[in-house]
Amino acid sequence: MTAANLCNRALEKIGDLFAIEREINGKNPQIRLAARQERSVPLLADLKAFMKTSLNRISQKGDLAKAFRYCLKRWEALTRYTLDGRLEMSNNAAERAIRPLTLGRRNWTFLGSDTGGTRAAIFYTIIQTAKLNGINPQAYLTDIIQRIADHPAKDIDQLLPWNWVPLQIRGS
Repeated sequence: MTAANLCNRALEKIGDLFAIEREINGKNPQIRLAARQERSVPLLADLKAFMKTSLNRISQKGDLAKAFRYCLKRWEALTRYTLDGRLEMSNNAAERAIRPLTLGRRNWTFLGSDTGGTRAAIFYTIIQTAKLNGINPQAYLTDIIQRIADHPAKDIDQLLPWNWVPLQIRGS
């Protein structure tokens, strides 16, 4: 079997694991854990055995061998999600969250100064935090900017995205 065929078989096995995750996405952690223990753990054992066996069939200097060795060295970390239903299988959500920042990386060199960069970082953090909390960042910032000057410092935590209640909902 060629390295390309082995690579395709490995990708199919990984695809089966992602298919399980799609089925259990959004379910409670206990259900996810049970499904992973029942279905994913055996597939992972098969994938690990497949990679170990395949390493004996391919050039040790090739990219596929490097990828298999990388996975096998980090096997405990790669399979940790099967031990806790709260964990995600991949870091795709985090990658998507930082994608706008990495796409605009060259633009950030034109912020004018270190202080401008710091301020931009603060705004990007606030915007992403609002998004992660299911809040429209523009509505959040508009409301906060209108309220912050008169808001008591001791109650500043009320304005954090995860505690925020829009002014119009409060009836003020």
